[in-house]
Amino acid sequence: MENNNFNQLCVWQGVVLDGFTIQEFESWMLERFEARIKFVNEVKTLPDLDNIGNKYFNSRLMLGTGKYRTSQDAIKSIKASKCEIVTVAIRRLPTNINQDNISFLKSLDWEKLWLLPNTAGSQTAEDAIRMAFLGHELACQLGQEDNFFVKLEVISDPKYLLPDPIGTLKAAEFLVKKGFTVLPYINADPMLALHLEDLGCSTVMPLGSPIGSGQGLNNLSNLQIIIENANIPVIIDAGIGAPSEATMAMELGADGILLNTAVAQAKNPEQMALAMKLGCQAGRLGYLAGRMEKKYYATPSSPVSQISQI
Repeated sequence: MENNNFNQLCVWQGVVLDGFTIQEFESWMLERFEARIKFVNEVKTLPDLDNIGNKYFNSRLMLGTGKYRTSQDAIKSIKASKCEIVTVAIRRLPTNINQDNISFLKSLDWEKLWLLPNTAGSQTAEDAIRMAFLGHELACQLGQEDNFFVKLEVISDPKYLLPDPIGTLKAAEFLVKKGFTVLPYINADPMLALHLEDLGCSTVMPLGSPIGSGQGLNNLSNLQIIIENANIPVIIDAGIGAPSEATMAMELGADGILLNTAVAQAKNPEQMALAMKLGCQAGRLGYLAGRMEKKYYATPSSPVSQISQI
């Protein structure tokens, strides 16, 4: 090291800050090990970190911000989940976040979180495009001037809240050309997913089942096809109601999941957020480990020959 009397450079493999600030990490090292350190850089080399719009994330779980009974429930759930991407419906917010006395956004640490504005409530492509630009304005107010992420929702069906494929394609094409990082919410339609990828979308987000239904993954075969064909991250969005379903989505090979109602409407949202985090991690590890082959007959796990005779 060049200054401050540091004379040794250490490279620690497998160390992730996991929500700590650099200052908190340096203080922890001093208190825990009486070692005075200067953190230089974090090099992310893990092969399974997601790249969405040239931005990397450690967590594969994304959380929504609606339907919580209290603001504290939302804040505690986001913290317990260790998510890094938080989605917010732009339509519910004032154009100036400093005048927002209703939501809890100002209470979140936007140095650790990344805003994903969503166009929920948009019934046409034109309406969704307008919401996307307002979303970028909100991101700028939170200090994320380089944030052009948008969760694209075009929903003209008021009963089942199913996404409009034509409107989604139209809005996605326009927003991609304008430089947005587009994450479109879609039906589990493999061909639509390919078309959106060809347009330049950064992910596709097929639904597991209708929004807020808690029905789980209703179309496993189509989800599997989307995952197998995609060259961009696949995020399962909507319908997941239990940690076991989050695990199943990740075991399929999905790159991540987005949740809201399952956590917000749980009896204990904070605890459910932690459970979803662990379910997501377990499913990813299971997918990477590789499932055993299914068989139509039993195979003994203990030896059937060369058994000692007494």
